[in-house]
Amino acid sequence: MKGKCIFIGAGPGDVELLTLKGYKVIQKAEVIIYAGSLVNPKILEYNENNAEIYNSASMDLNETTEAIRKGVSEGKLVARVHTGDPSIYGAIAEQIRELKKLDIDYEIIPGVSSVFGAAAALESELTLPEISQTVIITRPEGRTPKPKGESLSSLSKHHGTMCIFLGVGMIEEVVDELLVGYEKTTPVAVVKKATWPDQEIVRGTLENIADKVKEAGFRKTSMIIVGDAIGTSDFNPSKLYDKDFKHEYRN
Repeated sequence: MKGKCIFIGAGPGDVELLTLKGYKVIQKAEVIIYAGSLVNPKILEYNENNAEIYNSASMDLNETTEAIRKGVSEGKLVARVHTGDPSIYGAIAEQIRELKKLDIDYEIIPGVSSVFGAAAALESELTLPEISQTVIITRPEGRTPKPKGESLSSLSKHHGTMCIFLGVGMIEEVVDELLVGYEKTTPVAVVKKATWPDQEIVRGTLENIADKVKEAGFRKTSMIIVGDAIGTSDFNPSKLYDKDFKHEYRN
């Protein structure tokens, strides 16, 4: 029997935010390779097949590829479990490139990104009419370089809603770059471990968020969301439910 590798987005933390499709694969998988530093380990309890478990937090690309190759060559179903949605900073492209070299069959199951887990925690819509109709998902430059034109300072000039991964550990530098385009009064929220039982939220503005984050002790696993959309109730409603707006479903 031919084996297969399935990449699964496990969601931001709450185990009930795993998709039903992802749940079914984890349930019957015979090998599970999961990002143990980020994925809620309770998801492993869904497995009913006594799967062989690997924690990829301590593995490199060659090691994860070999674990997948071995499992698939034995005709097993391999679940490669990532946090959030694997298409955003999930490093799946490099894994898929290796699987293609080995002619290994694979599939991708999307998941709920921490961007949306954080937005839900903030009870916010990221795209308010006439306030922001653009969401930018990015990260600051660290050890991984960024293409020219994608600096936070450059992106800040769009004044959209910006969702920043992997930036809380360098919050002062992030704020300095954001102030190139945003006003210092622009609302900012930082959500630590969105949707987990120990979720925490710090709110402020670009003027004071760095001090508030440091005071709260946030150092990692936090999403920074900046923009006027998360800090106002003063906006015009959309046309979607406007009684005077006609479309094909409503005359």
